[in-house]
Amino acid sequence: MLAPQRQALILEAVRRRGAMRVAELVEQLGVSDMTIRRDLDTLARRGTVQKVHGGAVAIGASSTDEPGFEAKSSLEEAAKAAIADAAAARVEPGNVVALSAGTTTFAVASRLLKVPQLTIVTNSLAIADLVWAAGRDAGASTPSLLLTGGSPTRSAALVGALAEQTIRSLHVDLLILGAHGVSERAGLTTPNLAEAQANRAMIGSARRTVVVADHTKWGVIGLSSFAELAEIDCFITDDPLPAQARGTLEEAVGELVVVSTATG
Repeated sequence: MLAPQRQALILEAVRRRGAMRVAELVEQLGVSDMTIRRDLDTLARRGTVQKVHGGAVAIGASSTDEPGFEAKSSLEEAAKAAIADAAAARVEPGNVVALSAGTTTFAVASRLLKVPQLTIVTNSLAIADLVWAAGRDAGASTPSLLLTGGSPTRSAALVGALAEQTIRSLHVDLLILGAHGVSERAGLTTPNLAEAQANRAMIGSARRTVVVADHTKWGVIGLSSFAELAEIDCFITDDPLPAQARGTLEEAVGELVVVSTATG
C-alpha cells in the first residue's frame, strides 16, 4: 500500500471514531508502530488530525469553523491540480459555467481562461479577480465574467439574499462545485449556513453538477448540508480515496472519476 493510501485510511478511521490509538492503527493496517507515527506526523502537518500521546484525534469532523482561502490553498496541491484538469476537460467552448467558491474550483478556473466564448458565473472573489485580471491583460479572448454580488465570507464567497437572487435568475450549462466535507449520511456540507444557501441556489440553476473534492474531504461533516450525493451528476476525486468511499460514491452519484496523483 502506498503511503497516501494508508494515510487516507488512517484519516478515515480517525474521523469515523473521533480518535484512534497508534496500537489500533498498527493492528488494522499491519504496519509498524514507526510507520503509523510518521503517517500521523504527515496528517498533523496538513492540519487534518491532531496528534496526542499514543494516537490522534479528529479535527473538524463536525465543524462550524472554516479556514480562510489562503490557509486552504497550500493543502493537497497535487490532488487539486489533477482534479482541476479533469473538471476543465468537461467544459466546452460557448458554455455558461458556474463555479462555487473554494481553492479546488479556483484551480479549475485557472484552466478555463483560454476556452473560447466561455461565460463564468461565480460567487468567489478569488475566481472573479483571476478572470478579471486575465481579461485585462489578454482582452476579449478570455471568458466573460458575471459576479453574483453579496456579502463575503471568510472563504471569499459572496453570499446572502442578493447572491441567491442573482443565481436563481440564471440558467447555466455546468456547475463546478466544491465542498468542505462529503459523507454518505450528510452529503455535501459546509460550515457556513449562508454559503450552503448559495450553493443550493447554484445547484438549482444548473443543468449538470460536477463536484470537485479531494480524498481528505471524505468523512468530514460541516454544520450545514447543501446537497445529497444522488444530486451529483459527476464527482471528481483523487486515488487515495478509500475503497469503501469509492463504492458508496459509485452507487450514489451519476459518474465517479478518480484521478491519479502519482509522480515520477
